[in-house]
Amino acid sequence: MDADLLARFESERPRLLNVAYRLTGSVADAEDAVQEAWLRLDRATSPGGSDEIRNLQAWLTTTVSRLCLDRLTSAAARRETYVGQWLPEPIVTSFDPDAADPLSAVITHDENRLAALIVLDALAPAQRVAFVLHDAFGVPFDEIATTLDITAAHARKLASRARATVANPPPPVSDDVHNEAVGRFLAAMAAGDLAAILATLHPDALVIGDANGTTSTAVNVIRGPEKFARFYLGLMRRYGAAALDRLLPVLVNGQLGLMTTGFTGETTRLSSPPRVAGFTVRDGLVWATYDIANPEKLGGVRLPEWPPPPTGPDRNHPS
Repeated sequence: MDADLLARFESERPRLLNVAYRLTGSVADAEDAVQEAWLRLDRATSPGGSDEIRNLQAWLTTTVSRLCLDRLTSAAARRETYVGQWLPEPIVTSFDPDAADPLSAVITHDENRLAALIVLDALAPAQRVAFVLHDAFGVPFDEIATTLDITAAHARKLASRARATVANPPPPVSDDVHNEAVGRFLAAMAAGDLAAILATLHPDALVIGDANGTTSTAVNVIRGPEKFARFYLGLMRRYGAAALDRLLPVLVNGQLGLMTTGFTGETTRLSSPPRVAGFTVRDGLVWATYDIANPEKLGGVRLPEWPPPPTGPDRNHPS
């Protein structure tokens, strides 16, 4: 193994992981694509390798993008039989993320907030690759054309169509604005005051759940502040006021969110598997919440207490 080549690759890893996560919305797929790119690079540069690499960064970007395109195509097929809504895999960290983890660099980008990634899910795979590579990472259209095996003019057209599709996403807000809005919502929830909850919600508020039928969540998107508030008040009545105590404050894609590592109640209905709650704030109000409970979507959890023990009582409040 060429130690110099490995060092150069490792210096590229955070950028490549950022590209791959933005392309796929999947931590598992992003990490797999980046690792596969290293294996291909090692083979290509070994004695008897077939590639002459003049621009390592461009070669790696093209390789990772092609791998991500394959994974996007596979994900599109899986979504046809997916139960309920499809959300990106969240990146969940403590408030002091491990700087050695390349994902720590990924969550510093506003483009990797959940709301921004959800917008990209509306794009066809080739559109997403063309749009993200050009608009987010400044890759020239001739290089994108090579990645997609099309002409540069076609690549330019794909990016243009994608731009029209994803127009007007929720603008990112500062951490202070986000924290204040989410904090007011949680305080109102703790008080169980419907009017107070409504005052914290955006007029276009919505709830999106993702469990793929593995546990209960909102199968359809819940729209409007009244339905939003009553949905969460219903959960409070089901699990009791102590439900909020089971939620751990965490960073979800770099901003305040919540997670439970799971708990066991007296019945299945009063129990919950591990799940993540993310938020989007708009105009100083909570605009969206995302309930991610599909265990296959929790590969991006990077917490000291994760994964939880496989069995036992309420794991947030052990007796």
